[in-house]
Amino acid sequence: MTRIRRVLLATPGILLLAAIPLASSPGQQGSGLKFEISFPSSTSAAPITGRVFVVLSTDAQPEPRLRAGFWGDAPPLFGADVDQLKPDEPAVIDGMTLGYPTDTLSDVPAGDYYVQAVMNVYTEFHRSDGHTLWAHMDQWEGQQFNRSPGNLYSEVQKVHLDPAAGYDVKLSLTKVIPPIQEPADTPWVKHVKIQSKLLTAFWGHPMYIGAVVLLPKGYDAHPDVHYPAIYEQGHFSLSPAFRFSTQNTPVPPRFQHFLKDYNLETGYQFYQAWNSDNFPRMIAVTFQHPSPFFDDSYAVNSVNEGPYGDALLTELVPYLESHFRMIPEGWARVLTGGSTGGWESFALQVLHPDFFGGTWTLYPDPIDFRHYQLTNVYDDDNAFWEPGHHWLQVPRYMEREADGQPDMSAQKFSQLEDVLGSHGRSCQQLEIWEAAYGPIGDDGYPKAIWDKHTGKIDHSVAIYMRDHGFDLSYDLRTNWKTLGPKLRGKLHIYVGDMDNYYLNLAVYDVEDFLKSATDPPYDGDIQYGRPEKGHGWQPATQEEMVRWMADHITKYAPAGADTKSWKYN
Repeated sequence: MTRIRRVLLATPGILLLAAIPLASSPGQQGSGLKFEISFPSSTSAAPITGRVFVVLSTDAQPEPRLRAGFWGDAPPLFGADVDQLKPDEPAVIDGMTLGYPTDTLSDVPAGDYYVQAVMNVYTEFHRSDGHTLWAHMDQWEGQQFNRSPGNLYSEVQKVHLDPAAGYDVKLSLTKVIPPIQEPADTPWVKHVKIQSKLLTAFWGHPMYIGAVVLLPKGYDAHPDVHYPAIYEQGHFSLSPAFRFSTQNTPVPPRFQHFLKDYNLETGYQFYQAWNSDNFPRMIAVTFQHPSPFFDDSYAVNSVNEGPYGDALLTELVPYLESHFRMIPEGWARVLTGGSTGGWESFALQVLHPDFFGGTWTLYPDPIDFRHYQLTNVYDDDNAFWEPGHHWLQVPRYMEREADGQPDMSAQKFSQLEDVLGSHGRSCQQLEIWEAAYGPIGDDGYPKAIWDKHTGKIDHSVAIYMRDHGFDLSYDLRTNWKTLGPKLRGKLHIYVGDMDNYYLNLAVYDVEDFLKSATDPPYDGDIQYGRPEKGHGWQPATQEEMVRWMADHITKYAPAGADTKSWKYN
């Protein structure tokens, strides 16, 4: 079920129906609805630029702020920018303010609600390209506005709201979210965080990248052994690869069938395999590279985000290889990851075919932009409506159940991003694609591929994305003569035939080309989970896939390379 997937995997998502027009004059319904949000000088003596939110919930616990900002059936959220807001000066959210999933405060039924305000604090960046931007500086929490250290929030208040009678509710941001408590190192798991010179120069502000390093059994007992590395890509996390855990936490019954159906083991089961006698000894690394636009940069060089690709491969990987005994050769570096990490693992392999020795890519974000989920961003005119209809408007969806039931429309998800942040600052799925792949807009922020209100597609943005190397299928099709020999045997892709975000469609496109490639053949494999396997399906357990990677590394190692000392020491 979708809810199970959302618990286990931080992945893309998206609801339905056309937006209701907003009130346009003070005399219309909603003009007497108001929240006034301020902060005292004891919270911040300095003015704040950022975005203020109000969350309305019918439940007191968990706090409304902790349940807001997600796709699907989340409590109503309303947001507005503030520019140099001074202490005790109110920011106003009223009947004209766009919300999600309800469109306006007028759409919130009369009743009792628990309300809470949050302030997402922005940092001013003077970038090396000449643009000055305000955006949220990640505090090593993964761009979660409701949990980010330094952000402000109010006490929860219970109020009665009646749009017919009107209301004016005042909320004071008296609390500050404390710093993240980063996990301590253990004999198995080490944490790395370094300042990137490349990214700091681009952003004009100290910028950090890092990694969680999972060491193999016997690492300290065999100081002369050097190991291959598995780079697992994914959303920001302070946890080790493959959900590794030495704690045997019971799995709730409602999740057990999902783990079995999707070939997933628990973190403790993986630990047992990793610690067993007959298991390949490798180092597993997860990158950490949150950007001002998302919890993860997508691991590429970008005009909007800066040289994250270079920072990871020329700063972080050399640092890791010099501090841990990794084999610093392309044949001994392999990739995996799912969803966002699926795209990244495939992109890193395609864009850097000699640096990595193979990818085991799981349910990747769109790797062919002819299927940007359901939308063909080159040929379609609108992302919200299926083309080809004269009398009927058929919504485009971006999320479904594994049985095909649509859950979330492109229109409604675009609305969520619009509420979470202006100028591409929602830190959500569509806008990180725009930040990572797309051009800079006239305002210095990422240029949108489609209008968040109308769905109108800007084909110039799509062409820019394609011609700058981010449509990975296009890269393969147009450059196979040079890429093919370097990628032969390295590409392995796995996705459910009913991926909840329609990601299987782009994989079909890539498969059509790879199966037709003959000079050379691609010599990899593509598998689909059937029947009705959604987002999160993989063809084998993590234990089995690590064994596949070890066998692949052994097979493709150059003559004379030591492939025995690390195999089962």
